[in-house]
Amino acid sequence: MQFGIQPINGNWDDGYVLSKHTISSTYLGDDENGHPKFDTLRSKPGEALYQLKYRNDWKQVAPIAAELATHIWPLFDRIDLIVPMPASTPRDRQPVSELAWALAKIVGAKVSDTLLTKAPTAQLKNLNSKDEKAAILAGQFTVTDAIPGDAKHDVLLLDDLFHTGASMEAACAALRTYPKIGRIYAAAVTWR
Repeated sequence: MQFGIQPINGNWDDGYVLSKHTISSTYLGDDENGHPKFDTLRSKPGEALYQLKYRNDWKQVAPIAAELATHIWPLFDRIDLIVPMPASTPRDRQPVSELAWALAKIVGAKVSDTLLTKAPTAQLKNLNSKDEKAAILAGQFTVTDAIPGDAKHDVLLLDDLFHTGASMEAACAALRTYPKIGRIYAAAVTWR
């Protein structure tokens, strides 16, 4: 796969994204229903993520998780728990959760997909402003006491596509209120 690992800045302790999502996109005109058509060239991780999310190609989970394990995981100090970003679109199987479980299997980590939840919100993917997204996300993430014991745990907050960082920052702000959370690392497969 092609890589262009980039640091991502936010209210987490350290963060990285694996690759740019789209290399180029050329408008081809409208289809018979008046919808715009594009010729889109994606990076290999971007194409794999696209196939996973929008074509339900679950065979993409293992190679994406392997690339995260190889190229992103070693950039962080100790991680006790992987926390997938809560999904914005309801699906029977959630791509980010599947990636978290596959990554955990490779690196020998634990996953909690119940620690962090998000109330339903308006669609964010068509908003480009971080401030617009942050306003919609304010107070929408909830942390559940899902970690046994009293020790602090360092977590990896995992997402599929990083754009403005508003979602991850809102999630991280919620996680920071939980006394059992130590350091928070952030990772995503691609950035927009």
